[in-house]
Amino acid sequence: MPISHSLNPSRKSRILISDSMRGHSLLRKPGVFAWSLYDWANSAFATTVMAGFFPIFFKQYWSVDTAVTDSTFRLGMANSLASVIVVCLAPLLGALADQAGAKKRFLLFFAGMGIVMTGSLYLVAMGNWMMALILYGLSLLGFSGGNIFYDALMVSVTRKQHYDKVSAYGFAFGYLGGGLLFACNVLMTLYPGSFGLANAAEAVRLSFITVAVWWAVFSIPLFLLVKEPSVGTAQKGWVLAGFRQLIGTFGKLKQLRMAFLFLLAYWCYIDGVDTIVRMAVDFGLSIGFDANNLMVALLITQFVGFPAAIVFGAIGNKHGPKQGIMLAIFIYLLILLWAYHMEDVWEFYLLAISIGLVQGGIQALSRSLYARLIPHDQSAEFFGFYNMLGKFAVVVGPMLMGWIGVLTGDTRLSILSVSILFILGGVLLSFVDVAEGELAVQAEK
Repeated sequence: MPISHSLNPSRKSRILISDSMRGHSLLRKPGVFAWSLYDWANSAFATTVMAGFFPIFFKQYWSVDTAVTDSTFRLGMANSLASVIVVCLAPLLGALADQAGAKKRFLLFFAGMGIVMTGSLYLVAMGNWMMALILYGLSLLGFSGGNIFYDALMVSVTRKQHYDKVSAYGFAFGYLGGGLLFACNVLMTLYPGSFGLANAAEAVRLSFITVAVWWAVFSIPLFLLVKEPSVGTAQKGWVLAGFRQLIGTFGKLKQLRMAFLFLLAYWCYIDGVDTIVRMAVDFGLSIGFDANNLMVALLITQFVGFPAAIVFGAIGNKHGPKQGIMLAIFIYLLILLWAYHMEDVWEFYLLAISIGLVQGGIQALSRSLYARLIPHDQSAEFFGFYNMLGKFAVVVGPMLMGWIGVLTGDTRLSILSVSILFILGGVLLSFVDVAEGELAVQAEK
């Protein structure tokens, strides 16, 4: 019999009331705060390196004598290769970490690789595009691989009643921390002399060092304060046990129908989210907006995302994560309709604010909802599948935009086509019965 069923109603009520009263002080718990702070740490890579400086610097500095089409192809291949590696390894790595009780050790390895490789970009000479791509690919692998175990550790720092809030805290910290360092790095490039630097190129190179240091320093609390539950099985033979667990998970996903259905829905709508993240700047440029305005818009999204993620966490806590995700999907559909008719740059700024309002929320509630639908003692493995789909998802959206754009010759229609992914994701999500999924997890114990 599930533990929750063995409690009498009055005792269950007292527990829920006590949890609710303590909800506002979750961040005072060292484990929750330290876990959330890792998002603050590694989001500096996502903002300054991935979204901000590396794509531009790769074209203008490391590929200075290369045709624009060639540099775009090389950068795209590096991103795709790193994603494919994560897609292939994520479920297996999660299974191994579960069996060995080594989520923190796996996270330390991948985070360490990402930190070292990011900092090493400072040393790459002008024109050496090959070395720049190798280091970037390895740093991206470290970033993406580490997130598997970071997500899985969430179930170790809080109870199920607080998943929505704690997940939201992580994304909120990420938006704020990543945005703060990115803003500082942008100032360095705009006013290099004020920072004792020779030029903007030196400022960009130094920004890679600042990201590595930021990522390393703010990761320390997680490794010191987050407690990882010990596994019941012996460490000997954990590699073979990990392979067996991986094979077994495919069967369990068939039994945990709601978890499987949610993953299908997540695959669709998160593809839409990531497509907007990666293609918004390109879309702005294609309709004639200035690159500096687009960089400001990116900063706006980061800082709006901080309080918005917390608000969505509260929405999920009160009304349920599924309802919060459905609200975010509806807002995204309005955003795409707005983008189709957009004419002026001030509208792009408002668009950035709107995206910031829902981007962190839909990511945070997706993570917390999925955590409710999986066995906690296999969280790393199941989050391996979750992250695998997240990385594999950024395929359909960009291809859809490109295909529609070429077929119709209308850039605006291409961005509107992304709405198909949100509609399909919303329809699939509507069939996810969270209560049934939670009962199925209890039955597995």
